[in-house]
Amino acid sequence: MSQERPLQELPCVSVQGSMWPQTLRSSKRKAHGCPGEGLGTESTPSELIQQWSPLHKHQRVCKGKENEGSQFVLARRSRRRKEALSGLSWDHLPDELLLRILFYLPLQDLLRMAVVCKRWHRLVFDESLWHSVDLEGLAHIGPALEQLLTAGVQRLRCPRSFIEELQFTDTSAVRVVQMDLSSCTITPSTLENIVCRCRMLECLSLEGLQLSDHIIHSLAKNPNMLQLNLSGCSGFSASPLGEMFRSFSRMEQLNISWCDFSSDHVKEVSSNLHSSVTHLNFSGYRQNLTLEDVKVLVARCPNIEILDLSDSALLMADSFPVLAQLKNLLHLSLSRCYQIHPAALADFSEKFPALRVLDVFGLVQESHVRSLKKGMPHMSINSRPFSTVARPTPAPCDRLVYSECAMWNGRCRLRFKL
Repeated sequence: MSQERPLQELPCVSVQGSMWPQTLRSSKRKAHGCPGEGLGTESTPSELIQQWSPLHKHQRVCKGKENEGSQFVLARRSRRRKEALSGLSWDHLPDELLLRILFYLPLQDLLRMAVVCKRWHRLVFDESLWHSVDLEGLAHIGPALEQLLTAGVQRLRCPRSFIEELQFTDTSAVRVVQMDLSSCTITPSTLENIVCRCRMLECLSLEGLQLSDHIIHSLAKNPNMLQLNLSGCSGFSASPLGEMFRSFSRMEQLNISWCDFSSDHVKEVSSNLHSSVTHLNFSGYRQNLTLEDVKVLVARCPNIEILDLSDSALLMADSFPVLAQLKNLLHLSLSRCYQIHPAALADFSEKFPALRVLDVFGLVQESHVRSLKKGMPHMSINSRPFSTVARPTPAPCDRLVYSECAMWNGRCRLRFKL
């Protein structure tokens, strides 16, 4: 029988010590065939071997003069698994959350996001992100305008912009509710290509543009129209104009001033407006607006609150009794109506007790204006040189509602900044 070797007592080693135990160093030398004395591994507890054994993966034993009596091990920390980071990937976010994040981006950044991948391109042009867009003063916005109208924009502001020919891929209706194309460089055919797809317009400004009969017919297909600004427009005949106004049963504000009108145009306007009109700018028709037209207008629109008949050379003081039938009239403008004698304004407050604003620019001298203000202290005289009727952006003098980038008392969320 073989005699068992007795176990040798191991020395107590502190956990924080930097030196390997002497017994383990001698056992290691024996395992590698190195000369030296010590115990074999069969006499060393396995728990102690595992406790003091260095890591096998990516380990480096560093030696040097400063570490002659000791050794220490450097081990590389294992990388995190991809499974642990998968929850933070953009690809795993739902569309609703991504749309909410994209909602807070400005226009330029939003367009950059569209080229990341196909999914983001689809989300970027979701209709919820393009509710209102401002492209004021930009050039060559035709392709962008096509994509905006297709994406379902509802409030579109691009005055003083250059719009080339549009090439729509389908004939479906667009969802525009408010649109400002004032003073744009645009051909009648391109404008018709846009307007013919509109069925939900409520506020529209085409100030200073050349129109056509087809455009007027297309506008008549928007029965919910509330505010319309056609100031300074031309290129359409009288008959379609009357047809359009007959379809606007909800019209509240209309600016039809300084258009290329004949007396027939004026009669079509005055005889076809609905009683819902409360704000009307009908100025600039020096030789075409007559007292008979005013009588027809007052009879059809008894609820007018703001009325501008400036630059009507045929109107005289005999129009005052007719205008006095407008019981809700608050603001009347008779500027440059030179047939009205200044003396006829002396008892104006008695004829119009509800009137609060009277504009008679060019009709009376400044000295006479001061005397009128003394005789009518409750009335503001010559305080509104610019008309705000149906205009998307009010005049700068109206500080209460003026905003450079506003459109019908609301700002567009997305705006292209140069």
